[in-house]
Amino acid sequence: MTDFRHADILIVDDDLNVGGTLLKLVLAAGYKGISAENGKQALEILKDRQVDLVVTDIELPDIQGLELTNLIKKEHGADVIVMTGFGEQYTYEDAIEQGASDFIVKPIRFSELSLRIKRVLRERASDKDRAKLLDKLQELAVTDGLTKLFNSRYFYEMLEVEVRRSRRYGRPLSLLLFDIDKFKNFNDTYGHIEGDRALARIGRSVRESIRGTDTAFRYGGEEFTVLMPETGEDEAIGVGQRVCDEVRDLVHMANGEEVHLTISVGVTQALPGEDLSDLVKRVDQAMYTAKRAGGDKVATISGAGKPPGQDS
Repeated sequence: MTDFRHADILIVDDDLNVGGTLLKLVLAAGYKGISAENGKQALEILKDRQVDLVVTDIELPDIQGLELTNLIKKEHGADVIVMTGFGEQYTYEDAIEQGASDFIVKPIRFSELSLRIKRVLRERASDKDRAKLLDKLQELAVTDGLTKLFNSRYFYEMLEVEVRRSRRYGRPLSLLLFDIDKFKNFNDTYGHIEGDRALARIGRSVRESIRGTDTAFRYGGEEFTVLMPETGEDEAIGVGQRVCDEVRDLVHMANGEEVHLTISVGVTQALPGEDLSDLVKRVDQAMYTAKRAGGDKVATISGAGKPPGQDS
């Protein structure tokens, strides 16, 4: 769990005696701390300092405490404990509606405030851990664990998005698909552990070979695909050739031997109004055209029903 014991706490109270005493309590408890005399000063501090928790009086000379609470939650993301000496005028519900994490009525017993600070910070830490876990789970859901490229499920999601964008704005979109040549022989000769290492190394090479606007995916097994927005066929062929060259130049040390692998690359450009399945089928045909020609090649099919174009 995230450590909350070294949290930074801002005390906001126009009564200097109260504010000073609370700050001493915070510092004595091992937290970092700072104080402000009014809402404006508190907001200035928050611009330059990442505070975890604000403990503020509800009655301030410039900005009303609940308004300050709302601003802090929206603009700075800190948790807020609201203090008031007017328990009958303000309620817990009023504070919570403005985003406060807790509400405490003066006169304050320091032992009670200390417990509430711990509870709010513990919940804040738990929320951060939960958010990190959700981000990690989301990443795992779209990422291939071996190559660290995006997976095939995410490929189809992104392909649909990019095809819609290509149609809306009339911009080119190209697709690259490649398969590692004779990879079964490599696995049979050197074993699947070496095969996995080769796949991971090739995945890393693909990431480094493509442009920042392109996105690489592990399509399945030893097949990879690259989505290339804003890219016509000729430019896509160039990307495909660069990936082909980079993979060929990789050195795989397998069982003490130096081994080079090659790939067969298919390239095609999306046609206006075509189904996604037709686009994927065409780039697959282009890739098999390269493979039938002996591998270590780039082949393209420019449109449905047309013969293969450039081989290299």
